[in-house]
Amino acid sequence: MSNPARPDGGRAALAGFVTNRLGRNANRQAAPRPEAKATDASVQKFESLPGYRELRLQRSAADLIGLGNPFFRVHETRAGATTRIAGKGFVNFSSYDYLGLNGHPDVSEAARRAIDEYGTSASASRIVAGERPGHLRLEQALADHYETEACVVMVSGHATNVTTIGAILEPADVIFHDSLCHNSIVTGAQLSGAQRRSFAHNDLDALETLLGATRHEHRRALIVVEGLYSMDGDAPDLAGLVALKQRYDAWLMVDDAHGLGVLGRTGIGLAEHCDVDSRLVDIWMGTLSKTLSSCGGYIAGPAALIEYLKCTAGGFIYSVGLSPPLAAAADASLALLQAEPHRVERLRQNGHLFLSCAKKHGLDTGTSLGLAVIPVIVGDSLKSVTLSDRLYKRGINVQPIIHPAVPERSSRLRFFITSEHTPEQIRETVTAVAEELAEIEKGGSLIEQLMAKRGKP
Repeated sequence: MSNPARPDGGRAALAGFVTNRLGRNANRQAAPRPEAKATDASVQKFESLPGYRELRLQRSAADLIGLGNPFFRVHETRAGATTRIAGKGFVNFSSYDYLGLNGHPDVSEAARRAIDEYGTSASASRIVAGERPGHLRLEQALADHYETEACVVMVSGHATNVTTIGAILEPADVIFHDSLCHNSIVTGAQLSGAQRRSFAHNDLDALETLLGATRHEHRRALIVVEGLYSMDGDAPDLAGLVALKQRYDAWLMVDDAHGLGVLGRTGIGLAEHCDVDSRLVDIWMGTLSKTLSSCGGYIAGPAALIEYLKCTAGGFIYSVGLSPPLAAAADASLALLQAEPHRVERLRQNGHLFLSCAKKHGLDTGTSLGLAVIPVIVGDSLKSVTLSDRLYKRGINVQPIIHPAVPERSSRLRFFITSEHTPEQIRETVTAVAEELAEIEKGGSLIEQLMAKRGKP
């Protein structure tokens, strides 16, 4: 999610460019005001917002069969391979801390030093308050990691995609994205006003058909995929994507948020996993909140792109700069990733063990590669929530992913594997999943359970 060139923001010419560009963006993105109409007073209630009724119905159905709410539980300690909730210890599969770097002594010490020197906040946007040395060190380290010219870091991973795509595309342009791409990519495309075309997941033939039929109708084109898909745990064919972007004169952007530290022998990411020169990708995006145990996002790429984003992207110039201790923590985590590749290998072994055990038990893991993200697909949403609740009672914390985050018939439990899980924890967890799922299926459909709770025949 960002990469930077370092322009002098004080020059009048640059200030004028920024002001003019922002004015054009504001005009382009402003929506016409709807005519005022008399409405039913109930529409003005927050309870009338789309989807709220469905949320309440889901909660009521769960209450009827005695399910606890699996979301927003309070963790009382650092949540890595294990955690503590309500005074009880759990094996935890709901953490992005893939390499166990959150809380590592080097990472914590780097953050403490940054607090001592710079405080807890950058205090304003970087274009206003100026840079901190930690911003520049982190951006240079990320640019070096991806072998790009520059990098820029932003305060939110989601906002990095939204603001970058919104800044580089306009209505005359087109974005081609995988159908399973993250919400932030779709939102960025909508913000830009560009035409948006979705292709079937990891189907490069479908992408080429779209490119062949419509690329010529647009000025600029952007192809966007993820490095490791966060719901399914699979990866795209990067070599094939590079060939298509070259053939059809398009930019290629890879959201490697879940790939950094996971994909490739040393955790470099999708490029290493696919043995492709990272410089053939135009835009590398990632987040600091997963392997790098911090918070924020970055874009790495050509210096011209980074300079442009630092001077025009609303999510960068209108947001406070990344907190100095967060920048320091991410920089220290990246150094550990590069210095200790055995963490990546241990993560790979754990992921493969989980996948192998799941397959032996006949669990549906979809298209997962068996790395850091492994779903167990169980079907309808209530079944997923029920399974999560049963595992919670057995000391296993894993979140259900339900409609509308995924299609209703593919609701699942999503297991995040880390390098710090033990083989025993993995084997025991998969056995528990298989046992509890069998019990749920033996007990009949959840609709029948609901009817029984209501006392109906």
